Amino acid sequence: MPGHDEVDRIVDSWLRERPDLDFAPLQVLSRVARLSKHLDRARRTAFSRSELASWEFDVLSALRRAGSPFELSPKALLQQTLVSSGTMTNRIDGLVERGLVKRRSAPNDGRGILVGMTPAGLSRVDAAITRLVEAEAALLATLSVSDQERLAGLLRKLSLDFD
Repeated sequence: MPGHDEVDRIVDSWLRERPDLDFAPLQVLSRVARLSKHLDRARRTAFSRSELASWEFDVLSALRRAGSPFELSPKALLQQTLVSSGTMTNRIDGLVERGLVKRRSAPNDGRGILVGMTPAGLSRVDAAITRLVEAEAALLATLSVSDQERLAGLLRKLSLDFD
């Protein structure tokens, strides 16, 4: 077993002060919270190196995952990014201003709109996902492939109730 980390020290202190409580949840979730901060930092760095904000990456990556021609309705973007319609409108406006997406009328619905990625948007999101995967691989480098698979399975099991 590797050495003690900060969570071990925190839990040990709590156990000394409050031996009546079960601190097992802190053993897991405090580590998840601390790792989340490292992941956020790695993501921000990967995105900024591609001249994208995190929210811009979220929208562009949803379009990229849709496949060619990299278009989705605003409603589909809402469902994938979990933001309000007003927020999505502002995000699309910002991406249009930057030349990363364009709007067009949906061909089968005169009132509908499709949001599509421009070549500049495609280039940026592809660069960002490459950098992100590299950064995340570096964060997991101390774990074997089987440990990573086991951890992914446990985190998936835990997150199913929230998704």
